[in-house]
Amino acid sequence: MNSLRRSAGASLSGLRAFIFHPVFLTVLLLGAATAGVRLYQKYQDAQAQVALLKNPEEAARVENQKIVDAVGKLIALPEGETPTIATVTDKERLQDQQFFSKAEIGDKVLIYTQAKKAILYRPSTNKVIEVGQVNIGQ
Repeated sequence: MNSLRRSAGASLSGLRAFIFHPVFLTVLLLGAATAGVRLYQKYQDAQAQVALLKNPEEAARVENQKIVDAVGKLIALPEGETPTIATVTDKERLQDQQFFSKAEIGDKVLIYTQAKKAILYRPSTNKVIEVGQVNIGQ
């Protein structure tokens, strides 16, 4: 019976030595710090989303800028002009126009009125589908 107490006491002291070992404590501290940083980043992202929801104009501006940035990585865009951006919601109504012959629902159309240029962009595949001239009626 006495030997049983000694072996239980020895394993408990070994566990204490492991828990308070400097390497274990360092790894534990680094893990906790990493988790804290990730949670803080998620919190900041959530706050930014809440701010955008409170201001729909700002949300639209941010979304449009993301689209322009994505298209700008694929093709040279006209400088000094902010495009008007539209979303294809009914491709059947547009099929008689050659520019929209390959359009799909969800595609974005960037219209640069001063440069008289239109770009059909598909966000789902990150590809420019069509580029054409804009004819603006007087």
